[in-house]
Amino acid sequence: MRLVSLLPSATEIVYALGLGDDLVGVTFECDEPPQARTEKTVVVGGRDTSGMSPAEIDAYVKEQMSAGGDLYTLHANALAGLNPELILTQDLCRVCALPSDHVDAALEHLGCRADVLSLDPYSLDAVLDTFVQVGVAAGVPDRAAGLVAALRHRLDAVASAVAGRRRPRVAVVEWVDPPFTAGHWVPDLVKAAGGEPVAHRAGERSVPMAYEDLAAPAPEFVVVTPCGFHLAGAAEQAAAVVPHFPGAQVWAIDGDALIVRPGPRLIAGVEALAAIFHPSAVPAPPPDTIARIA
Repeated sequence: MRLVSLLPSATEIVYALGLGDDLVGVTFECDEPPQARTEKTVVVGGRDTSGMSPAEIDAYVKEQMSAGGDLYTLHANALAGLNPELILTQDLCRVCALPSDHVDAALEHLGCRADVLSLDPYSLDAVLDTFVQVGVAAGVPDRAAGLVAALRHRLDAVASAVAGRRRPRVAVVEWVDPPFTAGHWVPDLVKAAGGEPVAHRAGERSVPMAYEDLAAPAPEFVVVTPCGFHLAGAAEQAAAVVPHFPGAQVWAIDGDALIVRPGPRLIAGVEALAAIFHPSAVPAPPPDTIARIA
């Protein structure tokens, strides 16, 4: 089956299911595994924001959205040339990836008959369910079941390691300027890691929240996981939030790798968070994934 992934997390799912050879198209943001972006045809482009500050990125996004513009560009001719059979996309967040209605319109215009599967999880369990959905749609349901079973086994191992320990209060900052609190599946990750999320929106979209409101529940740990940034960028931004949380431990985490993309590596995110909250109970995470800032 010829597959096209229009979001980075779907690309990771495809490879985790052993379907990398069937993947023919990806987005400019699909950087895991690294060969996805270099060996596959890029069918979705967008603005390079690597040189912009969080406030500048936020202003750009708001400007585009208010003007009815698009943050992503579908290269329709490239997509048509790939003759895809299954396209993986989303409607979860217009800031994160191309919405499925854009894909449907392009396929209708091109006369392409590919199936489109929209992956829109709002919880950790729902994320795991999307792996099954992709496996079924791609004709490898047994592989998907095995992948989910292995990931749940790792979650069970973390749960056993932190069982009976006091759960520290944890605030997750998903964007720093303006500040956004954690939503979607992120509070589930904190709970699975043995923490108690505060100032959060479990199962709902992330929203702006003033720093004084984020700090009001007196979090003991503050984890900064900005979307679109790996550890170096997260660490730089985490340093800026330290004054808002006196007395709390402030940590940066590789958000794209471990927290904000709803793919298989979320389980490694749970393991990394557990290492922050309960370092004596679980092994340390791999280098360059977390850093204590204060």
